[in-house]
Amino acid sequence: MNKANLPEKTIERLSEYRRTLLNCLVKGKTYIYSHELAGLHNITAVQVRRDIMLIGYSSMKKKGYNVQELINVIGSIVDYEAGLNVAVIGMGNLGRAITAYFNGKRPKLNIVAAFDVDPNKINRVISGVNCYHMKELPEVIERSDISIAIISSPPDTANQVAEQLVAVGIKGILNFTTVPLAVPENVYLEEYDMITSMEKVAYFVKQAYSR
Repeated sequence: MNKANLPEKTIERLSEYRRTLLNCLVKGKTYIYSHELAGLHNITAVQVRRDIMLIGYSSMKKKGYNVQELINVIGSIVDYEAGLNVAVIGMGNLGRAITAYFNGKRPKLNIVAAFDVDPNKINRVISGVNCYHMKELPEVIERSDISIAIISSPPDTANQVAEQLVAVGIKGILNFTTVPLAVPENVYLEEYDMITSMEKVAYFVKQAYSR
């Protein structure tokens, strides 16, 4: 399979593997077997081996995967070598939390700007990032070479915000609002609804109580 066309679920798992492998490295673990990595992610060793085979890496059978090498290979697949800049739209509680949590976690992904319309937030540094007024969006996006945006604005503004982002050339959007968005085919959209995720968990808890 062409590495440029890996399935979305495979990309998700590769990101998760890397996070686990980085933790392993911190603990001094330099090699890991597929069944160990699988156990840490509650999946099968076959799935792990299939994912890693897709990116063209193989293990030393007696030792397992070299942790640092595998981290590097996953990075070469997932990351953009030059790095990508990110903007957060909406610096309410969620926007601030996302920015504070994410910044510094990945050297190839940097949140470099935030946007809001609240006068109390404009021209301030919030969670380590300069916050601009939405009317400055085109200028800041171009000047800072931003290609990804995280939408954490109020739901009733989500579609308008998405349209503005598309208009200024944003190539990828992570939508944290509860409103489904429609974007052109050349813009990659990932939507995460925490309410839906919580209701999914609640459903399975209900099932457990019903047994």
